[in-house]
Amino acid sequence: MADTKRPNSPAASYDGPPDYRVIGRHGVFPQTSHDEIERINFLAQMNRHLAARVVPGVKAAYDTRVAPGFATAHGRPIATRHEARKAMLEDQAFCTWSALRRMTMEQRQQAGRWTVIRQREDLNARGQELIEGDDRLVLNPALEIPRYVSAVDHHCMPGSYHREYAPDDFTNGANYDHAGFVTTGGLLGKYSDGGGHAVVQWVKKNLPDFAPKKILEFGGTVGHSSLPLAAAFPDAELTIVDLGAPVLRYGLARAKSLGINNVRFVQASAEDLTGIFEDGSFDWVQTTMFLHELSTRALRNIFAESHRLLRPGGIVLHVEQPQYAPDMPLFEQAMRDWDAFYNNEPFWSRMHEMDLDAEMERAGFDRAKIIHGGVYGVVDREIFPDAAEDNTEDYGRKAAWHVIGAVA
Repeated sequence: MADTKRPNSPAASYDGPPDYRVIGRHGVFPQTSHDEIERINFLAQMNRHLAARVVPGVKAAYDTRVAPGFATAHGRPIATRHEARKAMLEDQAFCTWSALRRMTMEQRQQAGRWTVIRQREDLNARGQELIEGDDRLVLNPALEIPRYVSAVDHHCMPGSYHREYAPDDFTNGANYDHAGFVTTGGLLGKYSDGGGHAVVQWVKKNLPDFAPKKILEFGGTVGHSSLPLAAAFPDAELTIVDLGAPVLRYGLARAKSLGINNVRFVQASAEDLTGIFEDGSFDWVQTTMFLHELSTRALRNIFAESHRLLRPGGIVLHVEQPQYAPDMPLFEQAMRDWDAFYNNEPFWSRMHEMDLDAEMERAGFDRAKIIHGGVYGVVDREIFPDAAEDNTEDYGRKAAWHVIGAVA
């Protein structure tokens, strides 16, 4: 980059991630050494470099070599994203980018995991002290983790969100929280909660009279996207449902240390909550970057469950990377599909080609009441890059999402 310094306030010549030292910390946040911080800084910078400097070269290679070469060999243009991806696998530009991107993800997990494991006993003790006896954490040790989760180390995270390494374990929650900065390069802000703030901003702009009393988030993990909702609607009770005990323990400790107390954390499968919540229990059901981690059957079950749980006039909102619409270039579709093939997100490709409007209707929602919108990560612009003004695109990491939802 033109300017490699990492100031607390962005200089005009600097367009990269801030220094990791400005990240927000709370009562259960892992302690990081100088070397651990610089490792995270390097990986965040590498991700930014790949998006800003390398991806344009991959696009140029596709336009000048890959697509013309395919047309010459087959007597027709590339017709699908799958053909585009397979053709790019024969080109060194794509392969180099792909290998480096996979490397940054693996090293992000190694860096985050090592930082947490070396202080696991202390983290577990600190976290347990914060949540001991708190009835806002409801765990179910007998819960069966479905295979679409248990068989996948999501985005290369060993043990995914649910694996426990000791009694009352916080490990994978802490790993997920503190090193996620690498993946987004700071675009989700001080507490990695820019997505939640974006949803709040969208709701207050588009539904100004909406005053929910009961909010439910499926797959809320440690509360990155959830706590801004709870803070923005302090008279509401927000419930996070997730399969992973470590992220729920960590999430409650994190929320309490940040002073947000109107949140409950419940370990359960969002596919069937009939024994936990009655019909029409919630004013608002939310998911944020969650649908792509679901099998098709699970997604349909969760859509149906969200319809059951909403009171009349309530809203459901799903925030995701954009669908593969017919007007999305095949190059972009193939690049977005990278996560499905090389980042342990096996349902990404199928989910992003689904007709979500039809799936919402299938779940019982009125097509005339389906909602569409778009949101950008909202952060402290004095410290972090602003996603709405970021022109780079790495096809899957940028803090710019599509909103699909419905009014019950």
